[in-house]
Amino acid sequence: MTVVESSAPVNHSGYTDNVYSGKQEHRAQVNAILEKEDMIPKHRIESEVGWFYDTLGLDDMYFMFEKPETVAGHIAALYGSSLSTSNTSKAYSVGFESRYENGAVFIHNSVPGISKTDGVSYEKIVDSEYLDNSVPEKAYRVESYRSRGKVSKSLDASLRAYFINKCDFVTAEPSDEEASDINKVSDRTFLAKASPSVLELYSGVIAKVLSRTGPVIVSDELPSGEHRVVIGYRQRSTQGYFSALSDLYHYYSMFSSRKYVEQFSNGVTIISMYLDLVKHAKRLAAGSGSSSGSSSSTGSPMLTASGAPASIEDNVAQIKKEASLLFCIPNTPFQTLFKTGVLSVQEAVYGYTGWIFAQHFLNRLGSEYATLVEILDPTDPTDVEVLAKLKKRLRQETFTRELILDILLRHHELLKDLYAHFANVHYVQADAASVTGVGHLAARLKDDLHMSLSMERLQDKVPMTTEDLRVKITRVTTNDHDAMVMRALLDFNEHVLKTNFYQPTKVALSFRMDPGFLPAIEYPTKPYGLFLVIGNEFRGFHVRFQDVARGGIRIVRSRNPEAFSINQRTLFDENYSLASTQHRKNKDIPEGGSKGTILLNMDAQDKPFVAFEKYVDAMLDLLLTGESPGIKNRLVDRLGRNEILFFGPDEGTAGYMDWASQHARKRGAPFWKAFTTGKSQTLGGIPHDTYGMTTRSVHQYVLGIIRELDLDESACTKFQTGGPDGDLGSNEIKISHDRTTAVVDGSGVLYDPSGIDREELLRLATARQMIQHFDTTKLSAEGFRVLVDDFQVTLPDGTLVQDGLSFRNTFHINPLAAADFFVPCGGRPESIDINNVGSLFDAEGTPRFKYVVEGANLFFTQDARLRLEKAGVHLFKDASANKGGVTSSSLEVLAALSFTDEEFSRLMCQQPDGSLPSFYQEYVADVQRFIESNAAREFSCLWSESKRTGKSKSILSDELSVAIVELRKNLESTNLWDNVALRRLIMREALPKRLLKEVELDTVLKRVPLNYLKAIFGAYLASHFVYEYGADPGQFAFFEFMSRYNAKAEEAN
Repeated sequence: MTVVESSAPVNHSGYTDNVYSGKQEHRAQVNAILEKEDMIPKHRIESEVGWFYDTLGLDDMYFMFEKPETVAGHIAALYGSSLSTSNTSKAYSVGFESRYENGAVFIHNSVPGISKTDGVSYEKIVDSEYLDNSVPEKAYRVESYRSRGKVSKSLDASLRAYFINKCDFVTAEPSDEEASDINKVSDRTFLAKASPSVLELYSGVIAKVLSRTGPVIVSDELPSGEHRVVIGYRQRSTQGYFSALSDLYHYYSMFSSRKYVEQFSNGVTIISMYLDLVKHAKRLAAGSGSSSGSSSSTGSPMLTASGAPASIEDNVAQIKKEASLLFCIPNTPFQTLFKTGVLSVQEAVYGYTGWIFAQHFLNRLGSEYATLVEILDPTDPTDVEVLAKLKKRLRQETFTRELILDILLRHHELLKDLYAHFANVHYVQADAASVTGVGHLAARLKDDLHMSLSMERLQDKVPMTTEDLRVKITRVTTNDHDAMVMRALLDFNEHVLKTNFYQPTKVALSFRMDPGFLPAIEYPTKPYGLFLVIGNEFRGFHVRFQDVARGGIRIVRSRNPEAFSINQRTLFDENYSLASTQHRKNKDIPEGGSKGTILLNMDAQDKPFVAFEKYVDAMLDLLLTGESPGIKNRLVDRLGRNEILFFGPDEGTAGYMDWASQHARKRGAPFWKAFTTGKSQTLGGIPHDTYGMTTRSVHQYVLGIIRELDLDESACTKFQTGGPDGDLGSNEIKISHDRTTAVVDGSGVLYDPSGIDREELLRLATARQMIQHFDTTKLSAEGFRVLVDDFQVTLPDGTLVQDGLSFRNTFHINPLAAADFFVPCGGRPESIDINNVGSLFDAEGTPRFKYVVEGANLFFTQDARLRLEKAGVHLFKDASANKGGVTSSSLEVLAALSFTDEEFSRLMCQQPDGSLPSFYQEYVADVQRFIESNAAREFSCLWSESKRTGKSKSILSDELSVAIVELRKNLESTNLWDNVALRRLIMREALPKRLLKEVELDTVLKRVPLNYLKAIFGAYLASHFVYEYGADPGQFAFFEFMSRYNAKAEEAN
């Protein structure tokens, strides 16, 4: 238990010294124990104890924490180690640890300014067991001290001690008003020990942490000559940071005399380090290992610090800059090369970024695959199956994560050259942003980063050109695989248009890429824009196919390492496919398609919101112009134009849209109201699930089939994936009147061939509960429910189900899953592909479903769809059926862009009394009519065109989408928009009537961005023309179509 004497003086650190009044009594007890246990020769006891208590210079907190018996054991261990190594060159190691219910003590020998490369790392233990998971409910503070004396005469090492205590907060759950009061949110021990100046300093840091995302880093010089670096951040927003910071200041030839980690009940962590230069540190040549004579007491190499820069001030300035980079990525597989001085922090993090980039974009399919694509028929299911299997095999083979990493580690000198090539383009000094060109690199870096060893190396030689690097890669690498990996990093450099890599503060790394490096054979439609985001907990992408584009952000989780490996391998392809599908789906609205994905690392499966926060903030770094020197600076912009992205909810992010909108507002984004859709009604959002927006589109296709084939819906059977807890699943249950025989959701399988009780299903759908809550007494004798946690279940027909999870995962291809309609309302992409689509046929080759309306995105692969349609199934793919949500989101954005902040709050936001404005309710009704009208028009077009041409509806859906998208694009180059009368006519027809009743057309035309207005204009004309004339119209069809509108425009004028 820590004891703080009231008379203890405040030292230069701003904390009261730890003064233990019972130290002499404690010492006497240790003497007695050593003598009684005969642990040390009696004539040596007094001198060894005196050295330990007086000369070694351990902080008094050690003696407060440790019992006399423990201290006696430590003294005996140190004495024994010194004897065993006195006549050998082997250095001895000190490693003591004591753990108790509310904390721990760790002690080890430590050479000032040196990072160990093997053996136990107590700082990593402190990180992983105490700091990484600290939250207000259970947080730990740390005090760490270096002994003033050496462990022995022969070893230039002192003892480093860590004292960890569970926090006891003054106010465990502070109110909003109390959250910024340091006297309310602090640990009681900290308050007793901290001086008024420290409280003032920390209070300022806390205020900044609470007001923005990312670390707050400040420093000052103390009377002792030490420099104090203070870093504040939100709890659980980084991992392994405490230990990574030690490696950072060691790299710059510095050591810490003491360190503190303070936690606060408002969710803030503050690390305070007291730094000084290592005396007589030897400068090593770049890339060397340890110096002679420097070894740890375990025999493992101990590393002398890399060359000392000119002054402690320069070092501290550099540490502050790179602490932000480390916050994003505290530990990488390149850490050992960083610890040994082979790579700088920037080079190590760049290497990690390149490693991730190569994982996703190196396993290309090659020329042989391209040849096969040309030879085989893409509309033939058999040929498509061959291509699909070949593609999957090529993706899995060749370049594994481990192989790519091994190549990068072996070619670290090339890695440094590639980093220099990257830095030459994207590093900009705040006061010299206009200086460009290879020859000016040294001038640009001289005043700001000149103390970084990586930057010193950059100044030693002129950075290589792209062609020079290609030649060097070919010359240095020994085989094609090595060369391909290194060239992948060069491709990365060449295609980065903008990055926050050098921003003073950031929470994750973001890169706006030119998608030109994507091979056309694999990605036939080139995206308009591509973002790569890398954080400590995740990696993610954002792909869009048009300047003005919309799409959801999806969290991808992994149940185990094998699932993570699969998700990592397919992440970009899934993102691209989802965005492409979204683009086709968005054909009726002004926004093109986009999609974002966030793949959680295996050790961050419980941190989806942390990853989402960092993803959004890092993206905003590239969308907003930096205007706060030292916080957000201007970036090198090779893109040369401003961009706006629109985010929406998707798997795992439905509850995060409010935060993203408000964060964009806090960051000063002028587009914050429209930045996200799917917001709560208090922020003007139109929730898709509340109003069944997605289902209204999907169900129009069900109703269309019933109408065209003169079916009785109540007599039709239906199989549904996606249960009553989900948006699409619950609303499909509410809006339909069929006889549902099976529902599969996250909890398991519900099946009844007689038809699942409709009232009980409606009860679950209304309550948004999974089928695990279904009252099984309402099943028929042949019905059953199997949950994912069930084992050894016997079905009514006698079939034994070994485990419920596998049964659930494969039930959509189980022979029991047969019905008139199959409406997927949930499930993973490519659940049905060419490899398992055969399971949807019975023994006679008859499809188990007559009609399929694909509500869930990408549930079927295109080849599987074609196989089913060839067998006579009426199938409507996702890009056509599932577009109600995007239409709703688009019109939600339109309202946000059309209104002022005051109007938006009054007309679109839920009022304080919980009521919804009448305009809002009427506008939502307008949106619902838009969705149903668009879906009905496309259904009619697909049905009639399929009958007329005999083409597959899946192919026709794509052709319609392509036709509309291409026509929209072509209309941009015409002067139709300049025809004022036509413009006003089209905008009056395209915009919701209720909106124009509230805001004059001229006002809308002034407020909404021009590119967005033109997109509305083009989308309306293109979709109406294609739905009326088809994807392959006659030569004069568009002239005929526009003649009608021109005549109406003249008449209206």
